This record gives sequence, C-alpha cells and structure tokens, in this order.
Amino acid sequence: MAWCLLLAAGPALAGGPESAAPPRAKNILLIMSDDLKASVLGAYGNRVCQTPHLDRLAAAGMVFERAYCQGLACVPSRPSMLRSIYPRSKRTALTIGEHLQRYGWHTARVGKIFHMGVPDDPKNGTSGADVPECWTEFHNTKSPETFTPGLYRLMIDGIATRQMEGRQGAKTPLRPFVSVEGDVEDGSDQSDYKVAAKAIELLNERKAEGQPFFLGVGFFRPHYPMVAPKKFFDMYPLAEIEIPPQVEGDLDDIPEAGRSRIRPEMDASEEQRKRMWQGYYASVTFMDEQVGRVLDELDRLGLRESTAVIFTSDHGYHLGEHGFWQKMNLHEEVARVPLMVSVPGMQPGRAASLAELVDFYPTCTDLLGLPTPPSVQGTSLVPILENPGAIVRETALSLYERGHGFGIRAADWHYMNYGEGGEELYDMVQDPHQYTNLAGDPAHADLLEKARAIYQERLKEAGISLSRKAKKKKR
Repeated sequence: MAWCLLLAAGPALAGGPESAAPPRAKNILLIMSDDLKASVLGAYGNRVCQTPHLDRLAAAGMVFERAYCQGLACVPSRPSMLRSIYPRSKRTALTIGEHLQRYGWHTARVGKIFHMGVPDDPKNGTSGADVPECWTEFHNTKSPETFTPGLYRLMIDGIATRQMEGRQGAKTPLRPFVSVEGDVEDGSDQSDYKVAAKAIELLNERKAEGQPFFLGVGFFRPHYPMVAPKKFFDMYPLAEIEIPPQVEGDLDDIPEAGRSRIRPEMDASEEQRKRMWQGYYASVTFMDEQVGRVLDELDRLGLRESTAVIFTSDHGYHLGEHGFWQKMNLHEEVARVPLMVSVPGMQPGRAASLAELVDFYPTCTDLLGLPTPPSVQGTSLVPILENPGAIVRETALSLYERGHGFGIRAADWHYMNYGEGGEELYDMVQDPHQYTNLAGDPAHADLLEKARAIYQERLKEAGISLSRKAKKKKR
C-alpha cells in the first residue's frame, strides 16, 4: 500500500532512527472535548448523562480509567499534550503535527485543539493560541455563543430571559454560570455542529486523496457558556438531577492554596446548582451527538479499518464538589480526564493503569510505526492497548501553574504540594471523593514522606525547577 511506502521512506527523509514497531494504523482521528470531567460519561459510570456515541466508541476501544492532565486549564494542558512536554519544563519539542508532516502525513484541525479563548474565539471565528505550523490546513467556525437566540440563564443569580441585552459575554465575571436553551432544534447555528460538519467534509477529502492523515476535531462544549438546543435541556428535569453533597466542615482540612478558586458568589442555592448540572449535561449530550456524526461518517467511508480514534479532554471540571467550581484545581474531578483509544485490530477493554496526556504523542507515533522524537517526555500507551494489565508509569503528574502547586496521583493515593501553602494527601481507595486530608495525620507519616520523595523525583525527571517557596516544603 502507498502509506507503507511513505512509512518506509519517512525516517530517511527526516534523518531519524528506524521505527522499531510495525504500524497499527494508517491515520489518527483525535476528537477533543473542552472542560469535560470523566465522571459525567456513561463509560465512566454515570447513569444520568446520555452519551450514546461516546459509549459506542468506548465499547470499541480501550477505556483508560486513570488518565490525568498535566495542566489544569486549557493553555498549559493542550500544548503540553501536543508537544509531549510538561508545563514549566525547560525542554521543548516539535508539535505532533510538525513531526508527522516530516513523514508525509497530512495534518488538519477544525475547532479547538490548541487553546482558544471561549466564548471570544468561536464567536469571532479566530484561532486563539493555535500553532499554524502544526497543520497542513486548519479551519475555524463561528457561533453566537452567549448571544444565541433562546432562553438565557445566569444561573448564579437566578436570571432567566430571552432578551439579548445584558447577557454575560467575553471577559465578564459571571460568564461561567451562563446557559442558553437554543431555539434552533438541531443546533446548526453552534460551533460544535459546524465543527462536525467540517470534519465530515475533511474526511471525505482525505478518503479521496488516500494520503495518511492526522485529523484533530476539537469541540467546544461543555465549556461555558453551556449552550445547546432546548431539547437537550428537557432531557434532564431538575427534579431528577442529583448534586454533590455539601459536607459541613469539608474545607477545614484543605489549605487555602488548595481552594484558591473559591469565591463568595459561588455559594449557590440547591436549584442554582441543579441548573448548573442541567446545563452541563445538556451541552455534553449535544457534543456527544456531534461526535456521533463524525464517527458515522468515518464508518460510512470505510476509514475505520485504517484509523485509530482517540477521544479525550484537556482537563476535568468541578460542579460544586467541595463547593468548588470550574477548573484550575489539583483535585480528582479536574485532574482526571476521559481517554478512549480505538485501534483497528486491537481488542477493546478497560485499563486501570495510570496514563498522562503527554503520553498521547508517543502513543500516536507508535501506532503509526514512526520514530518518536527523543525530546518528548511522554510514554507510549501501546503496551496497555495490547494488555490492559500492563503498567507504563507508577504515578501521574499534574501542575497548577497559577497556584504553584503540583499533584501526584498514584494507584491508591493522591498527593498535592503547594510549597509554603501546605499539602494534601488522600487515600483514594477508602476516600475516592477526597473528603479527609491525611497530610497532618501521624498515622500516615510514612506515606507522606514517600509521596514527597516521589514528587521531588518526578519534577526532576520532568525538568521542572521549584520556586524558592516550593523548595521550603521539600523536607
């Protein structure tokens, strides 16, 4: 086949080493969601949110139950994933698109793959912090976002109106608490619908050309504003929505640095919190429908037999757990991400092995039978795709850049270090929702010392220098 000839010629063209592994796939289809917490998906145990198309993908691939982001917001997470370099590391690498182009791959994106400011960039049809060199071609979409015709809610204030005037938009302080029940029934006025439509067009072009491709399809939802057609909101009546409990004294053992994103206006009523969950569920289900359109076209074109499909998100999200909202927090709901990988000829399954988003890049090159640049910091997940019980890393590292915090997730514990700002330590077997901080418990002193040592070693391996304040907590 022509793509085999390209693979054979590639290393010579790039001057790199010969590939050690035969190719498992000809193409890569990367599908990304934005601000998507793993625990909201059916594949991760949620029985409320309806995601039939992602459930279908999960059934056909490997579901990574313990995948973690390296950055806790879009800006550090996405470039870290697409370069396989940890945030704040002194190392650098070509983007995965630049690397694949050297071996003859056509690389394209539509929507949000690198960072885009939401709602600004989708409203204006601009590229945000994209890296044009990563792509042979790239495409943006435009959407009315907050100003979508329909029932607008500012959920934190209990406002509901169809008027356009006074809606929260770009850089307004309460924009994360906005939803719009859109009037257009199929959502064809929204960016995610348009992203799927363009992706379908690009798949048809790639099928006609026959050249190996890497296609990044970046959806914006459920990132705020939570905009979707009204029918998706109707699927989730408030009376049927369960919300996280508000536990008295929950924050007493969490250091201030660990709850820095909490603000007084986030103390929402039960109805307001349910509205937030309703809006999140609605936008997730709308996004899932667009995923289904893309997957259906991949199947219709007969490309599934030669294409590895990878679905993930840049980070998770808080919706009132511990009184926390949004992202930029080291706790499990934010650091953990969904990760599904479906590869032709490889058995589906579930893996409890730890994975990081920096592992995406070397996994792709491994699947394509290409050399992995020595500068990347991730590890291929192909051994886990071959055997779900395989282990490629003992811990996962996450960084909170604004708060100078670091998180280390092991199989059965989770450690967070904020330098002079304190520490957190959780038993993830007995306390998976992280209600009891064990960092000050003498009975867990040995585990705390072990976690501190691993934390120091992981930062050293990643080429990350500690600030003076962080070093004082070294002990």
